[in-house]
Amino acid sequence: GIISLVSLAVLSYERYCTMTRTTEADTTNYRKTWTGIILSWTYSLLWTVPPLFGWSSYGPEGPGITCSVNWHSKDANNASYIVCLFVFCLVIPFAIIVYSYGKLLCAVRQGSSINKGLGRSREQRILVMVVVMVVCFLLCWLPYAAVALIATFGKPGLITPAASIIPAILAKSSTVYNPIIYVFLNKQVSEML
Repeated sequence: GIISLVSLAVLSYERYCTMTRTTEADTTNYRKTWTGIILSWTYSLLWTVPPLFGWSSYGPEGPGITCSVNWHSKDANNASYIVCLFVFCLVIPFAIIVYSYGKLLCAVRQGSSINKGLGRSREQRILVMVVVMVVCFLLCWLPYAAVALIATFGKPGLITPAASIIPAILAKSSTVYNPIIYVFLNKQVSEML
């Protein structure tokens, strides 16, 4: 799940950089691509390995079908890890996504003021794609984060195993939605289909 969130943030920033670059991209140089992949996996490992060394722990999630961070432990060690996960693996990636797509939209708006007709429809398509991606991101990850925070800081037993199934499925299925959104809302890709 963390690699999914971080990858979305890296992709949004890369999309912003690519779309606002004045020179044409070098499609034979994969250094930036590999750097983005390595950094996102390293960052994700940085946040998934600590429970193996005693900062929080892993255990069954929901009805015991999957494994995740132990959301139900109330000790300070576990709570601090949950807060750090929330900030560094949800809030910061989301802020990067909003920043990147916001700047991209501003750049498209500036470009569309030069070419009113073509620019306006392109701006609207990008805006729709950005809004749909951000809304899907929030719909997938906010319920999961809310359940995790409630389980960690709320009354014991407040989140039942059955109540945690839907947020967990939404979060884990988020990797499926963005490629679909991108394919159907990106005119260049949809024209090729």
